[in-house]
Amino acid sequence: MAIVTLLTDSGEIDHYVAAIKARILRDNPATVVVDLTHRIATCDIAHAAFVLRSVFREFPPGTVHLAGVHATGNRDDHAIALQLEDHFFVGSDNGLFSLISDTPPQQVVVLTNDAVETFPERDVFAPAAARLAAGASLQELGEPLESLKRMVDRHVKATRKLISGNVIHVDSFGNLITNIPRTTFEAVRQDRPFTIQFGGEKFRRLHTRYNQAEEGECVLLFNSLGLLEIGIYKGNASELLGLTYDSMVNISFQE
Repeated sequence: MAIVTLLTDSGEIDHYVAAIKARILRDNPATVVVDLTHRIATCDIAHAAFVLRSVFREFPPGTVHLAGVHATGNRDDHAIALQLEDHFFVGSDNGLFSLISDTPPQQVVVLTNDAVETFPERDVFAPAAARLAAGASLQELGEPLESLKRMVDRHVKATRKLISGNVIHVDSFGNLITNIPRTTFEAVRQDRPFTIQFGGEKFRRLHTRYNQAEEGECVLLFNSLGLLEIGIYKGNASELLGLTYDSMVNISFQE
C-alpha cells in the first residue's frame, strides 16, 4: 500500500489542498493520501518540523511525506526529495527537513523539474511524491545533493544541578510542550528532589495523567513523545500562565 502524507500551511478554506491531492491521485490512483495538518501558520518552519518530527515514524517505512510549508522557499532553495530513516520526504530545501531527525539523510536529490513555480506543492512536489509512492527511486527523480540546508534548533542544557529548556510548541489546547526529554530528566535527577520553574511558578511534583489534578490546576507530565508538558486541567496553560513558544523552563535539583 502506497502512502503519501500531506503537511501544508495552505489552510482549509481554499482549493490548494484538494489540488495537491488531485495531482497525486491523477499520477498514482492507488495512493492512500493522509492529511497530517494544513493549519500550520504561514511559513512557520518550527511548527511544521515539530509536527512532522512527532508523527512520521508512526507510519510504515517507505511512506512518502510531502511538506508544503514555505513551499516556494527562498531564492536559492531547491525542490528536493530525500530518504531519511527509511522514509521519503519531498519539499523545499528551506531548512525544515534538517529539524526532524538527528540522523543524517540516506540520500538527497534535487528534483529534475525544479523550476520556479507559483504552486510547487501541486506542480513539483506532488508528481515526485506520486512517483516515489509508485516505487521510483530517488535517482530517477533528480541529481544528488550533498547536504541539506540546516537550521539550528533549540537544545536542552543540562548540568548536575540544572536542566534548562524551552517551550517548543503550544498545541490547540494551549498545552506547552517543552524540549526537555524524560531521558535527560531521569539521568540528571537520580532520585533527587527537584523544582520545575517557569515564569513566576514553581512546582515540585510530576503527574502521569491530566485528571490527577483538580480543574484549573497546573499539570506537569512527560507526554507520549517523552517530553515535559505543562498544562492546565480543563484550561489553557499558554493564556493562564503567560507562556508561549520559546519561553524558558528550568528544572533544578537538590544536592
